[in-house]
Amino acid sequence: MERPAWAPPGIDISVPSVSRIYDYYLGGSHNFEVDRQAARRAMEFLPGLPKIMQANRAFMRRAVRYAVAQGVTQFLDIGSGIPTFGNVHEIAQAASPEARVVYVDHDPVAVAHSQAVLAGTERTGVVAADLRKPQEILTAPEVGRVLDLSRPVALMLVAVLHFLEDSDEPYAAVAELRDALAPGSLLILTHASYEGIPLPEEVAGGAVGVYRDIRNPLVMRGREQVARFFDGFEPVEPGLVAMPNWRPDAPEGLEGLEGLEGGAADEDPFAFSGFAGVGRKA
Repeated sequence: MERPAWAPPGIDISVPSVSRIYDYYLGGSHNFEVDRQAARRAMEFLPGLPKIMQANRAFMRRAVRYAVAQGVTQFLDIGSGIPTFGNVHEIAQAASPEARVVYVDHDPVAVAHSQAVLAGTERTGVVAADLRKPQEILTAPEVGRVLDLSRPVALMLVAVLHFLEDSDEPYAAVAELRDALAPGSLLILTHASYEGIPLPEEVAGGAVGVYRDIRNPLVMRGREQVARFFDGFEPVEPGLVAMPNWRPDAPEGLEGLEGLEGGAADEDPFAFSGFAGVGRKA
């Protein structure tokens, strides 16, 4: 198999990666045939997967702009994936030149790309670490260099918690991160769920099976289970909702992205799959 020049040495390009599959759904170019095959298999069951990912990115951009408007200009983006146009630092720094962003991922491809994209970009950092080990993230030198944890931080857990099984203790991981944050910090979160998907659960479950087959189980949690991640945070209006319904009229962050947004009313039905929310630490 031909190894592209951008593929970091030492990674197994015969094994699908969640972040490269996500890149494929978004129309990116940093994915291998093995990723595209897995993505197409999942889309046989859930054809709306690209639309779900687009809604996820659109929510993320609105939430970043909300954070900056609230005076929170530090971002810790865990499970950040492969950078694509309209990423957190672009949106945040367009809204506030002072914004600081640290990207965290455990996928070496995502980390290598983030480092390449951010080369020469001020007030940004990249950390190779796993959400399952919060202390590794919190004590990482890049986190200490870029962020001041004594001031409010927006903790971003966008489309990542559903890759943690209950045995990984995801609630404990989020609580540990929360406890390290200053009052006034924000939690920005999205999570996959069978709720909202415009297909019977047994059909959508076929896509979940594809992720299980590539040893990246996708854990679909219900509303109450997702809401538990916000323990210790005050919900920001409108609370935990479908992604297009979270402040749909918020302005966009970068020129040229307006056409990607749309109001909630004209969204594809698949965009309403799963949950999004923002909470504030008291």
